[in-house]
Amino acid sequence: MRQVTVVGRVCLALLLITGTVLSQTSTGKSASNKSHTTKTNSVAARLEQMEKAIEGQQQMIQQLQDQLKGRDSQVQQLQQQLTQTQASVNQAMQESQQSQAAAAKSVQPEQLDVVKRDVDDLRGNASNVALSLQETQKAFHDQTENPLAIHFKGITITPGGFLAAESVYRNHALGSDINTPFNSINMPGAGQNAVSEFFASGRQSRVSMLAEGKLKNLKMTGYFEADFLSAGVTSNNNESNSYTMRQRQVWGQAASDRWTFTGGQMWSLMTETKKGMDNRSEALPMTIDPQYHVGFSWARQPGFRVVRNFNNRFWLGASLENPQTTFAARNNASNFAFGSAGVGGGLYNLNANYSFNAMPDFIFKAAAEPGFGHYEVFAILSRFRDRVYPCAEPPLVSNCGTSPSALGAYNDSQTAAGIGGNARITLFKQFDIGVHALTGQGMGRYGTAGLPDSTINPDGTLALLRSYQGLATVEWHTKRLDLYMNAGEEYVQKRWQYDPNNPNSPTTPVGYGSPLFNVSGCYTETVPGSGGGFGFGGLSKCSADTKSVVEGTVGFWIKVHNGPHGRLQFGPQYSYVSRNSWEGTNGTGFSAPHGVENMFFTSFRYYLP
Repeated sequence: MRQVTVVGRVCLALLLITGTVLSQTSTGKSASNKSHTTKTNSVAARLEQMEKAIEGQQQMIQQLQDQLKGRDSQVQQLQQQLTQTQASVNQAMQESQQSQAAAAKSVQPEQLDVVKRDVDDLRGNASNVALSLQETQKAFHDQTENPLAIHFKGITITPGGFLAAESVYRNHALGSDINTPFNSINMPGAGQNAVSEFFASGRQSRVSMLAEGKLKNLKMTGYFEADFLSAGVTSNNNESNSYTMRQRQVWGQAASDRWTFTGGQMWSLMTETKKGMDNRSEALPMTIDPQYHVGFSWARQPGFRVVRNFNNRFWLGASLENPQTTFAARNNASNFAFGSAGVGGGLYNLNANYSFNAMPDFIFKAAAEPGFGHYEVFAILSRFRDRVYPCAEPPLVSNCGTSPSALGAYNDSQTAAGIGGNARITLFKQFDIGVHALTGQGMGRYGTAGLPDSTINPDGTLALLRSYQGLATVEWHTKRLDLYMNAGEEYVQKRWQYDPNNPNSPTTPVGYGSPLFNVSGCYTETVPGSGGGFGFGGLSKCSADTKSVVEGTVGFWIKVHNGPHGRLQFGPQYSYVSRNSWEGTNGTGFSAPHGVENMFFTSFRYYLP
């Protein structure tokens, strides 16, 4: 601004000097040339115009100077305001520093500790958020790059199963694959007891497929599972519906938050589960033996079930399931019938027997998880039926004539019932203790040993057998090792009578487990029968009916690898089995024969991821 003022003053001086020079020049010319009056007047007029122009310029210069002075004043005011503002800021900073120092002096050590802990918590939360983000990113990567399921038209399809290479060594031959026929353990005199057996098998290899679809408030599920442990001449409906290729489970399900409806072939509702009553959470023994363990109650059979969930703490369920009657009887007359072998074209096994059932089995179950363990109680109601022919044993039956006939035939029904319970508790997050029990009449087929449900009275009516089944389990689980120990027993009562209508001997015992049955031949080996080297001799005079079957097992699984590429594991198992019979006569007294089996299993499995 000052430079502008100086320039203006210099310009003004130059104009004045120029005017003075011009004025002097004009005056000199006028004195010396008085005769030239016209020229002088012209110069004067020009000078007058120049003076007016200079006056205008001076006015403009004055206005500019006034504007410059105003701007200088404004600049000075702004400088003063800036100085005051800086002073205020400095004072505020000093007061703030003083306040902070005073506050720091007034804070107690406990408050500082609280602040430090809060800072540590914030850091921990930040770390957790970072880890969660990493896991989410990894899960997204795995789902996109290495999917565990197949997505097809809104349905998630998950394949599963395992491939197995397994073996069994028995010190007494049974002629069986890796599944054990517990109620067929040899009596002491059997020729098979003199030789051992070793079998290797891959037939327990399993394939499965889970299909899941979701609506707004409904989840729909379908599940298929199969293995290869079936035989064309022994497939039946008794417990596992073992038809070739063996369908273990084939069912469909619709579930909401509270209700679940399931239909198809599946594990029976009375089979223990690990979570509520959820399908596919069955608490199965960890054995290699696919017949599982003596004392374990189960069935895989067609049915329809309904389950009500109460806040994931309590469940109630009911099911209708396929029934079947298994029986055992000795010396009975042919005065009854309740089924037949499969017929051609009927898709049943022509070499197996099937009962003609009046109604399905009813099973009711309650499960609770109060926060420490899983507990279940259940009840089974079944209806057995046979057709009785009272005139099959003439002439001692009145009004029957002298020859057998179907005169007076009628249907007889018996109600079977059983109750049971399961409990499983986890200690130290890796130690599981489980117990199971089932008792009732007509419950034999629900046990692993396959004991009979019923025998026959002399008059041809069904006589239900009371039985019980019990299993205790201890399991230890780590990341790489699963150790298990099981002890179980199944028992069935004896029930027999004399047949007063037997024309040959009215004191003939009939039924199951009579002490008058002859067991004298249970200890004597016989020569082979026909079969060209593939038939040991059958025992003669060995009417020993099973009283109980007892088994103890110990084994472990080593998980070599368990990850997104699947699970690789192997393990051994040892089992001791004792089949005990009811006491019978041996000619000089009474004895109760029993058979013993020692078994050693191995398994090498690869599970699909």
